[in-house]
Amino acid sequence: GKPVPGFGAPSPKLWIVGLAPGAHGANRTGRVFTGDSSGNWLYSALYRHGYASSPTSLDAHDGLKLTDTFISCICRCAPPDNRPTSKEIFKCRPFLQSEWNLLKQPPLILALGQLAFEETLSLLSDFYLLKKSREWRFKHGAVYRIGKTDLLVSYHPSRQNTSTKRLTLQMWDGIFDKTRELLENHSL
Repeated sequence: GKPVPGFGAPSPKLWIVGLAPGAHGANRTGRVFTGDSSGNWLYSALYRHGYASSPTSLDAHDGLKLTDTFISCICRCAPPDNRPTSKEIFKCRPFLQSEWNLLKQPPLILALGQLAFEETLSLLSDFYLLKKSREWRFKHGAVYRIGKTDLLVSYHPSRQNTSTKRLTLQMWDGIFDKTRELLENHSL
């Protein structure tokens, strides 16, 4: 697949980091989290919580605007079997670092899934010159303050997680309620 760049507001307060473009979603549409069930979950939640101008995203030219939010993936291309290798993640890391710097280090990162959590955790640890703590573990709803940044953790809204109820709509909305709370507390 072809590389899919991040999308959203140029100076966000919330940076959402996912895994990789979906082979039948973002790889086809040209926009992250667009054209698949994960995107349907994400954009409808962003709309309900005031971060998006529309509850749906059809393609890169549908007019959707994000408010105070930017969305990226740790890998830029759709990986085989929807599971990137450590080599692919390593090769794409400079793109994630560049976005972090271009976005002027947003105060809140929402990591979707364990691999996105581990990669953003590594990015923040390197940026703030901190050793990784054993206390920083993947747990849905967990929040970690790393340097000046809050890292919020969520299950990925994949069909596998939503159809098995590992991630319910109530849990998902709770994550976005938490983003508002964290951003309000961050600006105090």
